[in-house]
Amino acid sequence: MAAGRATGGGGGAVSPPRGVLPAHARRALPLPLGAEPRRAAPSPGSRRSPSTAIAMSFLFGSRSSKTFKPKKNIPEGSHQYELLKHAEATLGSGNLRMAVMLPEGEDLNEWVAVNTVDFFNQINMLYGTITDFCTEESCPVMSAGPKYEYHWADGTNIKKPIKCSAPKYIDYLMTWVQDQLDDETLFPSKIGVPFPKNFMSVAKTILKRLFRVYAHIYHQHFDPVIQLQEEAHLNTSFKHFIFFVQEFNLIDRRELAPLQELIEKLTSKDR
Repeated sequence: MAAGRATGGGGGAVSPPRGVLPAHARRALPLPLGAEPRRAAPSPGSRRSPSTAIAMSFLFGSRSSKTFKPKKNIPEGSHQYELLKHAEATLGSGNLRMAVMLPEGEDLNEWVAVNTVDFFNQINMLYGTITDFCTEESCPVMSAGPKYEYHWADGTNIKKPIKCSAPKYIDYLMTWVQDQLDDETLFPSKIGVPFPKNFMSVAKTILKRLFRVYAHIYHQHFDPVIQLQEEAHLNTSFKHFIFFVQEFNLIDRRELAPLQELIEKLTSKDR
C-alpha cells in the first residue's frame, strides 16, 4: 500500500535543522496537561457513541463541535467499546504513559484498532477547527514547514504520487482512513472475528499519515490554533498520539522528523 510521499532533497525524508518548528509554536510549547476541560453532554440525536463523546469532550470541552469528516463510532456493548472506556479512565488520570499501555490480558491488535479510531476522531475534530484557515490559496502544497512536502498516493485510486494542496491532501487522507476504518475485514468490530494478518501494517500506515495532519497544523496553522485557544488541546492530543506510537513502535523515527524538536520537548519530562 503506497504512502503519501515526503519530499525534501532527493525525494526522501531529510532531518531538519534544529529550530525548524516555527518560533511562535516553540514559545508556546510544551504546555502542561492542566485541568481537565469541562465535559459536554452529547447533543440530542447525536449518532456518536457516549464513550466517544466522552473522549472528545475530555480533550476539547464543548467549544469544538465542527468536524472535518463524520466521526467514527465504536458500537456500544462491544469489547472495543469497553477498551475505549478503559482508555478514557486512564486518560482522565492525566498519566498518558500509563494510558497508552496495553491492558493486561488484552489483544494488541484490538488495542491498536481502538486507539487508531480514537486518534482519527481527535485529528478530525482538531483539523475541523482550522479548516477556514487551510485553503487552496493559503496552503497550495501539503507541507510541514519549508523542509517537508507530502505528495498523495493511496495505491488504488491514485497510484502515482501527486502534488496537491493541503486541504485536498487532507481530504484524500481522511477519506482513505475512513474507508479503512469502515472495512470490517480490516477493522472487525464483532467479537470472534479475527484481525487480518496485514492489520498492523495497515494501522502503521494510517498512523503515519495522521501524523502528517498534526505536522501541518503545527507548522502552518499554529497562530489560528492560539487564537482559538485550542493549543492545550492540540498539545495533549499530540502528546497522547506520540506516546502511543512510541509505546508500540508504530511510526519510523524518520517520519517524525518534522516535529522532532517538539516531540523531545513534550516527552522529556515523562521519560
